[in-house]
Amino acid sequence: MKKNVLIIGAGGVAQVVAHKCAQHADVLGDLHIASRTVSKCDDIIASVRAKGHDCAFTAHGVDATKSAEVAQLIRDTGVQIVINVGTAFVNMHVLDACIETGVAYIDTAIHEEPDKICETPPWYANYEWKRREACAEKGVTAILGAGFDPGVVNAYARFAIDQMDEVKSIDIVDINAGSHGKYFATNFDPEINFREFTGVVYYWEDQQWKETTMFASGHEWDLPVVGPSKAYQSGHDEVHSLATNYPQADVRFWMGFGDHYINVFTVLKNIGLLSEQPVKMADGGEVVPLKVVKACLPDPASLAPEYTGKTCIGDLVKGTKDGEEVELFVYNVADHKDAYEEVGSQGISYTAGVPPVAAAMLVASGEWDAKAMKNVEELDPKPFFTLLDRIGLPTRVLKGGLKGEDMAWTDL
Repeated sequence: MKKNVLIIGAGGVAQVVAHKCAQHADVLGDLHIASRTVSKCDDIIASVRAKGHDCAFTAHGVDATKSAEVAQLIRDTGVQIVINVGTAFVNMHVLDACIETGVAYIDTAIHEEPDKICETPPWYANYEWKRREACAEKGVTAILGAGFDPGVVNAYARFAIDQMDEVKSIDIVDINAGSHGKYFATNFDPEINFREFTGVVYYWEDQQWKETTMFASGHEWDLPVVGPSKAYQSGHDEVHSLATNYPQADVRFWMGFGDHYINVFTVLKNIGLLSEQPVKMADGGEVVPLKVVKACLPDPASLAPEYTGKTCIGDLVKGTKDGEEVELFVYNVADHKDAYEEVGSQGISYTAGVPPVAAAMLVASGEWDAKAMKNVEELDPKPFFTLLDRIGLPTRVLKGGLKGEDMAWTDL
C-alpha cells in the first residue's frame, strides 16, 4: 500500500486533481501541492476547503525543472505517489526525481522540450521510454499519460481489443461541444495546445508511420449526445504508444474544431505568432511569439464559470471475433457546468484531472502498482473503469459501432 500524494502544478487540471484527491483522502492519505507560485497552490487548497474537505493539505514552492528540488521535496514530505500535472516541459525532471527517491510517478501528457515540436515518432521513445530500465531496476511505478487523452482512451482501446480476436483499427475521437463565450481561447495551456497543431501530424497506418498536416484530413462524426461534429486528424500522444503496442492496427486521433477556431489559428500561424523560436525586436530585445500569444489569451481556468455544453470522447475500435467483423465505440460524456459545480473547473480540465487520481488510487491499493514503467493500455482497464464510474467519468459502449446498442461496459 502506498500513501501520501504530491501534486506538481497549479493550473486548471491541478485544481481538479486536488479536489478529487481530497474527496478520496481516506485512500490517498496526506496531500501536498507544489508550484513555482505558492499563492496558486494556496488558492487551490482554499477552493478545496470551501467544499468542506478538512484533510491534511499543504502548499509548497518548487522549481520542477530542477530534479534535485523535486527530489528533496519528496523526501521532506514523505509522499509515495507523485501526480505530475505541471507543464509538459517538466516531465523528465519530475520523473527523474521519482526514480531517484523510489516513489510512484503519474503524468497526463508526454514530455516536450521548449525548442522542439513534433519530434521523430514514436514520441515516447525520445524521452520517457529511455527510463524504462531504471524504473524496472528500482521497482518504481511510472504510469505515463494517465489523463483522458492520452489515458482513458488508451484504456478504452485495450478494453475493446480484449473483446476481439484481432484488432484492425483504433480511431480516437475528441469532441468538445461546449461554449466558453470568449472570442477565442484554448481549453488548456495555450502554449502546449498550439504546439500540438503547428507541426507534422503523425498517424499509424498499414504498419508504418504516415504524415499529414493539420486540418488537411477532416471527417464528420455522429457521436452520442453531442451529435454530428466535424473533427480533424491531429497528432497526439496516445497514437505513439498504441501504435507500438498494437502495430497491426491503424491508429488515428481526431479532434473537433469549429471554423472560427481554424480561421484564428491559421492567421496566427501564417504571420508567425505561433513560433516557438525567439524573434528579435526593433529595440534589440527578444521574445518568443508563442509565449506572447499565450500571455494575451484568457487563462483556461478562467473559462469555467461561464462554460456550458458537453464533451464526448471515445474510441471506435474495429476488428474480428470468431471470424466476424466487430465494431465497438467506447466513450464518455461529460458536462462543463456539472464539472464547475463540483470542483470549480471546466469540463476539459475535469476529464483530464479525474483519471490520474483514479490511477493514484489504484497504485495506492496495489492494483496498478506495477513497479515498472507502463502506458495505460498495458494495465488492466477494468478496475480503472470501475473507479472512474464511481468518481465522475462513467464508461459507456456502443456495441456495433456508432449506430449500435448503447450499454454499460460491464454488460458487454
